[in-house]
Amino acid sequence: MSKKTFYITTPIYYPSGKLHIGHSYTTVAADAMARYKRLQGYDVMFLTGTDEHGQKIQRVAAENNITPKQYVDNIVEGIKKLWDLMKITNDKFIRTTDDYHVAAVQKIFKALYDKGDIYKSEYEGWYCTPCESFWTETQLVDGNCPDCGRKVEKTREESYFFRLSKYQDRLIRHLEENPDFIQPASRRNEMINNFLKPGLEDLCVSRTSFNWGVPVSFDEKHVVYVWIDALSNYITALGYGSDNDENFNKFWPADVHLVGKEIVRFHTIIWPAMLMALELPLPKQVFGHGWLVLEGGKMSKSKGNVVDPVILVDKYGVDAIRYFLLREVPFGADGVFSNEALISRINSDLANDLGNLVSRTVAMINKYFNGSLPKERQSGDFDEDLKSVLGNLKSRTEELMDKLQFSTALAEIWKAVSRTNKYIDETMPWALAKDESNRARLAEVLYNLAESIRIVSVLIQPFMPETPLKIWEQLAISEEERTWESAGTWGVYSNKSPVKAGEVLFPRIDIAKELESLANMIPSGDSKQQEKAKESKAEEKVEGVQLIGIEDFGKVELRVVKVLSCEKVEKSDKLLKLIVKCGEEQRQVVSGIAQYYKPEELVGKKLILVANLKPAKLRGIESQGMILAAEESERLVLVTVDGDIADGAKVR
Repeated sequence: MSKKTFYITTPIYYPSGKLHIGHSYTTVAADAMARYKRLQGYDVMFLTGTDEHGQKIQRVAAENNITPKQYVDNIVEGIKKLWDLMKITNDKFIRTTDDYHVAAVQKIFKALYDKGDIYKSEYEGWYCTPCESFWTETQLVDGNCPDCGRKVEKTREESYFFRLSKYQDRLIRHLEENPDFIQPASRRNEMINNFLKPGLEDLCVSRTSFNWGVPVSFDEKHVVYVWIDALSNYITALGYGSDNDENFNKFWPADVHLVGKEIVRFHTIIWPAMLMALELPLPKQVFGHGWLVLEGGKMSKSKGNVVDPVILVDKYGVDAIRYFLLREVPFGADGVFSNEALISRINSDLANDLGNLVSRTVAMINKYFNGSLPKERQSGDFDEDLKSVLGNLKSRTEELMDKLQFSTALAEIWKAVSRTNKYIDETMPWALAKDESNRARLAEVLYNLAESIRIVSVLIQPFMPETPLKIWEQLAISEEERTWESAGTWGVYSNKSPVKAGEVLFPRIDIAKELESLANMIPSGDSKQQEKAKESKAEEKVEGVQLIGIEDFGKVELRVVKVLSCEKVEKSDKLLKLIVKCGEEQRQVVSGIAQYYKPEELVGKKLILVANLKPAKLRGIESQGMILAAEESERLVLVTVDGDIADGAKVR
């Protein structure tokens, strides 16, 4: 029986200069998914590469007195080194200058021409060289490119056009019948409402004003433009159009194209239309993730606000950087990169939570049992709760990974890490060790800690390739105890060999000192971050959170309230109006939770209200306080009361 297959791609990167941490974001996410599927037993194809043709590259190469191929060769070498540094496990790296790709693109172009879906005409319009994009007069913003804001050039030349408009209705129908084709849903709505329904124009797919590209085989004064050239890589890399299309037949259609939100339009309108014209299956999903930005805006070389991943990996290790990229930002949303956030995440999650858990457990097994736990063990309080959390962790992680929710999957794993740390405080092994009669109970406690760590170490493999190896060495976890399937079973850890203390997994970092040393890394345009670095010494912080005094906290009055009634606010998709009872009084509260709760679900619930907040008006309705809620990824959960307590009670 053949293995199940999984095909995942990143965009092929345009080699216009050095890659920054934002580029690494997409590729690390794709790598985590590829590793996860391999661990599950899938036959995986993970594709990345470089898009190397175009007018911009030809111009830059000429300015440097080298050929375009020499120019891109130098940059591609650096890209491949970065992926090695980031532990990227791509199965194939395609370059659009590869001979097999050039030949396949020529065949694709000719097939579309022979079918009548490509025709010759004349193009006149505005062209942005850095973005490799054509724009109409109405699409320009203040006369500039709407994507990058730079100047555009008036272009008029003979061109071949692809009949994109022919596939408009079919594309709309596909998106309506396949709601998961574009994720997140907000990107799908944008494509339908902003591009498809207003109407598609035919697409210019060849150029004559430069020659650095794939020549049109039957009209060599034309070169194939980026849409057909670059987008076709997803099938040419599999052998489509060649003498050996075994991989194409095996892996196509792609399970998921991971792309940045700025190129969703190309991958969900132009690319599917091309595939429809070629009578080929469409990819199963296109996931348009958000940007990882600095406070000064989107990272770009032209703005001078890029963050070098090589420097970060050299300072903190590849696992810390990969963890931050995948944990800090819900995949699909925009996120902000800052050195302070990175260091805080390393200290809190990696050093304090995981690293400390491993070192404490190994140290106690060594101290109390010389590295090897006895077979005689005794169960006790808190064991079953711990086992329940860890026993369900694999299935919860898989459910989230299958939805590409990397951040939430890691959050679930770290909940288990926190629960295991709490178990140490509950069972107090140091106290048990004082009495020899507790020896069996102590052994059980330490076994449960080691087994919890084993399960966590298996499940973090897709995200952090180096840390599990270090954990396995310290806890002497054997190969059969490291399989993905084993993470779903409690009690696998055998402790056949003695544990042995190793290096600290993640040393704690002095935030103030580190931010000062990183000040030179912060782009000159990001004055807000520079100011933070300068002021950090004077601020008292714990895990990146500014401390306040008890007198500040005392100013906030939190009260238990009971929801008496609830209804939607007219002309608002987000707001609910609640009438709550707080002791002897009733209050009206407006809260932006309509996307998470139906009004009828809230009636009778006891919630927590910030009772001394100044009244504010939302949609003209006065809100007399604020309901507390916890937010994580795309989830929002109201803070409720555990136990029977009267409304109006003060929260301390």
